[in-house]
Amino acid sequence: MRLDKYLKVSRLIKRRTVANEACDAGRVMVNGKTAKASVDVKPGDVVEIQFGTRNVKVEIVSVQDSQKKEDAAEMYRYL
Repeated sequence: MRLDKYLKVSRLIKRRTVANEACDAGRVMVNGKTAKASVDVKPGDVVEIQFGTRNVKVEIVSVQDSQKKEDAAEMYRYL
């Protein structure tokens, strides 16, 4: 699954366009490397997102095309 779509489906970022912009600005890293929105992610990958002064670091647990709001947090684990 594409990184920008994963960020939206997992509800780490609310909109796919915002996820795309964050990737273009270099604020998203996958496994320690700056990632573009088109990077394929899979379970086990570590995603780090910079929100201003705050960093969020998660490990991908599952990848699904759609997810209910209540279950979205089960797609990742905070590190």
